[in-house]
Amino acid sequence: MKMFVLPLLLIALFIAHVATAAIVVPGADGSDGVLHITENTVIDLSLAVDGVWDQDNTANTSKGVYDSEKWAVVFKYSSVTVDAGVTLSFTNHPSRAPLVWLVSGDVTILGTVSLNGQDSVNSPAIAGPGPGGFRGGIGYYSVGVIDGAGFGPGGGQRRAVGGSYGTGSRPYGNPSLIPLIGGSGGAGPDRGYAVGGGGGGGAILIACAQTVTINGSISANGGAGVAYYFSDATGGGSGGGIRVVCASLTGAGTVKTLAGAGGKNGGAGLGRIRIERAADDSTIAPIPDPSVVPLTDGDTALLWPPAEAPTVKIISIGGETAPDDPRASFGTQGADVALPEVSTIQVVIETVGVEEASQVQVRLTPRDSSNAVFVDAVAGTPVGNVITWTADIPVGNGYSAIQAKVVRP
Repeated sequence: MKMFVLPLLLIALFIAHVATAAIVVPGADGSDGVLHITENTVIDLSLAVDGVWDQDNTANTSKGVYDSEKWAVVFKYSSVTVDAGVTLSFTNHPSRAPLVWLVSGDVTILGTVSLNGQDSVNSPAIAGPGPGGFRGGIGYYSVGVIDGAGFGPGGGQRRAVGGSYGTGSRPYGNPSLIPLIGGSGGAGPDRGYAVGGGGGGGAILIACAQTVTINGSISANGGAGVAYYFSDATGGGSGGGIRVVCASLTGAGTVKTLAGAGGKNGGAGLGRIRIERAADDSTIAPIPDPSVVPLTDGDTALLWPPAEAPTVKIISIGGETAPDDPRASFGTQGADVALPEVSTIQVVIETVGVEEASQVQVRLTPRDSSNAVFVDAVAGTPVGNVITWTADIPVGNGYSAIQAKVVRP
């Protein structure tokens, strides 16, 4: 019998792994777990644990971390899904800080994510902002207490009785949305109506290492004002800020940071949108037009201003040291700074890395009386890249909020 030896045919089967684009998101360790929204849900940001933004949050899963230095409430999810037909919204942290999602997996928005400011409300309540935004101005609520301006860098000014209505201010900040900041509040009415202005839209950063799919909506719109039958009205809040950083963007949903509608007391301004992605096959048409930045597979997301970025800080008010983490709670938790009755206070501001030719402006917004006061600060002698500025500001009794901003040459 003849023996035939058949050669053994070895077939090597190679299954190619098709790699998807990915970026590096610092701090995205998944320690807040999976966020899957299946019904209308309100997340209370006041439950966030005080700490450092990139700390492991496993011991407080799903609560997030409030980092006062970054002024942000940070969640580090492994993935995020918002089902169709449901809305995810938020209750503010006491600091009213913006919201940051650092996600190691995918983000899928089929329903609604809302960071909208509140619509105009009856005084003495003040229309709240979305996280990262600023409150609306108060309306008339007692004899001798007149209506007030909105809060925030571009807060609406109360219209003088018989005066003309203004137009919305241009968006402030910068197109990068670094640092992250929301919209300003609208002013109260121009005469005795117990309705305040709309709250400013909030601000969110979604930094996703994989794919963001938006077939629902993300909104950070300003709260609506109220238009009265005659000439009186409250202002709408300004639009907030939405920044999306991801490896891949897909979907046909909506992303909006619109001005609050309905008020005639000075049209509110639009917010800002920024999209950074390595790949994009979406048909999303954000409103307003976004700032779009291409990324490359493997890039690292820039979350915060770099260490050498210019800074501005209020050091003292009326000789009292200003807190590092102010709340401007208007009496609900006590004042950040309490002073005896005076007619003028000196505000001391420190800038780092800011040119001496810059303009430093201080805004004082009374809680419940008339318009904000703006004063240009005077520069002291620079010490290295540090400049101390002073501004003498007229004040009245009661609560006021103070902000400082820099306009560089």
